[in-house]
Amino acid sequence: MKKLFIIAFVFSFIIYLLTSPGKTAHDYFTRLSASFLQGKYYLTENPPWLSELVPGPSGRFYVIQPPMPAILALPFVFVFGKSFEQQFLAHILGAGLVVLTMALSYRIKKDKLLAVWSGLLVGFGSIVWYLASVGSVWYLGQVTVAFFLTAALVESFGKKRAILIGIFLGGAFLSRIHTILSLPLFIFLLHSKKNLVGNLIYLGVGMIPFFLFNFGYNFVRFGTIFDKGYFLVPGIYSESWFSKGMLNIAYVPEHLKALFLMLPKFLPNPPYIEPSWYGLAIWITTPAFLLSLRASFKENVVKLSWLSIFLIFILVALRGGTG
Repeated sequence: MKKLFIIAFVFSFIIYLLTSPGKTAHDYFTRLSASFLQGKYYLTENPPWLSELVPGPSGRFYVIQPPMPAILALPFVFVFGKSFEQQFLAHILGAGLVVLTMALSYRIKKDKLLAVWSGLLVGFGSIVWYLASVGSVWYLGQVTVAFFLTAALVESFGKKRAILIGIFLGGAFLSRIHTILSLPLFIFLLHSKKNLVGNLIYLGVGMIPFFLFNFGYNFVRFGTIFDKGYFLVPGIYSESWFSKGMLNIAYVPEHLKALFLMLPKFLPNPPYIEPSWYGLAIWITTPAFLLSLRASFKENVVKLSWLSIFLIFILVALRGGTG
C-alpha cells in the first residue's frame, strides 16, 4: 500500500495545484505564521481585504481563526518567507487527506480497490477538491481539521495509540474548536483496548498541550481563555446574515436548506449551470453521501459517528451565514 499511497499523494497534489486559482488574497495564516516566527502573536498590518481581524492596542491586529494552519506553515514560511502562498499548504493537506482516507478504508475493509475509490471520492468527489485547491483562510482551516480528524480515525482503527489519537484531536481542536465534540466517538473506539483508564490518561496527555496553547493564546489577546474573537470583529453585527446576533437557533433552517435543498443556478447562456456561492446540497456535490445512510444504526460506532456529526453541525448551524 505504501507505493499506492505515494502515487495517490503526488497525483492529488498535482491536481490541486493545476486546478488552483492561484494565490489567495485571504492569506491570514501565512501572515500569522510569519508573526509567530518573529515572536509575535498578532499582525501589524491591516489591509482592507482582510475583513476578519480584531484590532488590539498599539497597532496590533488579531486573527480570529484558530491557529493550527499557521503553525503547520511555520517551516515553509521560515524557508520561503512571507512569499509562501498558503494554498500550497492546502494542496499538501488535501493530498494527505486522500491518503489518510485510503488508509482508513483499507484498515476497515482490507480492500485495495475500495481504498482507492474511497480516496478518490473524498479528494475529488466532494467539496474537498475546491477547499484544497483554493486554500483561503476558511478553506485551509476546514481541510486542516479534516486531515487531523481522519488521522485520528486511522489510528483509532489501527494500533489505537491513545497519545497519538490525542495529538491528532488536539490538532483538530486548534483548527476548528467545535470539532472537540467528536471526542465521545474516539473514547468509544478506545474502549476495546485493555487498560481503558490508562489510555484515557494518555489521550488527555496528547490533547492537553493544544488546549493550554489555545487558552494562553486567547488570554494574551482577549484577556480570557475562551475564543471570543468572532464576536469582536468591527462591524460584524451590521452584516445581514448576523441580523439576530452571532448565534441564534433561527439560523438553523438556513443551514439545513443549504445542506440538503440548495440547487445550482440555471443560466440562459453557457455554462448554463453553475453552483451557488450560498451553498449546494450535499447529495449534488457528493451523491455517494446517500450510501452512508445504509450503514447499520445498530452498531455503536455508527451511532456515535452520527452523533458527532450532529453535535458539530448544530453548533455550526447556530451561527449566522453558512459554512
